[in-house]
Amino acid sequence: MSASRTVYLNGEFVPLDQARVPVMDRGFLFADGIYEVSAVLDGKLVDNAAHLARLDRSLGEIGIANPHDAAAWERLQADLVARNGLVEGLVYMQVTRGVMERDFGFPPAGTPTTVVMFTQAKKIVANPLAESGARVITVEDLRWKRRDIKSVALLAQVLAKQQAVEAGVAEAWMVEDGAVTEGSSSTAFIVTRDRTLITRPLSTALLPGITRASVLRLAGEADLRVEERLFTVAEALEAQEAFYTSASSFVMPVVEIDGTRLGDGVPGPLSRRLRALYLEVARGA
Repeated sequence: MSASRTVYLNGEFVPLDQARVPVMDRGFLFADGIYEVSAVLDGKLVDNAAHLARLDRSLGEIGIANPHDAAAWERLQADLVARNGLVEGLVYMQVTRGVMERDFGFPPAGTPTTVVMFTQAKKIVANPLAESGARVITVEDLRWKRRDIKSVALLAQVLAKQQAVEAGVAEAWMVEDGAVTEGSSSTAFIVTRDRTLITRPLSTALLPGITRASVLRLAGEADLRVEERLFTVAEALEAQEAFYTSASSFVMPVVEIDGTRLGDGVPGPLSRRLRALYLEVARGA
């Protein structure tokens, strides 16, 4: 971490090494908060309006008033990107219910929220993994029942990602009742041999991915039919191609699941095409 990085904390832009959040903040004590992540490409925010809309929805779902409207959020994001000279990477935003003596009940009305934002430089376009393809493992989905809310309570995802790290692979796909829900930090897709793009339908079982939505809109340009339904691990292993999406990876081809190679073991043409199409859209945003 660079001490020279500037972060935003409760109305001020401050050096990272000077930013402090109180011990009694409910985000720290209860994971009582919401976060959002927007990608930055060529110094510009990608799919940002949709990310800010999802942030607003998640806050509303747990009863936290959004401290800013979309225009104010975007001004703060742009300012933070400029202050850090960020060309490619991410802007992280987090809002918690604020600070009070530890108690499970909500703080009194009017208690200020805690708002934190920071940037992370990240190689997204020239990520070597996009050329080699990602390997994934499947793990049991241990999460709570409101996965459509982008909560800062990410312990189950942390454990899944650590299993991937220990297995020497890029991602873990979580499985419930035999069907893939989503990745530890991504949305899972497969492409069948008849050129059908399959991903799980939106519900409280998974996060409504922003990159997911964009890719579904682009599927027609890759001559793919879209089917939103559950798919099993067995189906994934028989798929022509697979990939996952997120703000930090865009479209990432998958070449291996649980040690079984998909196709020729290299990123497939359809995954590559969708990644190229998304990059075109992102650069034109």
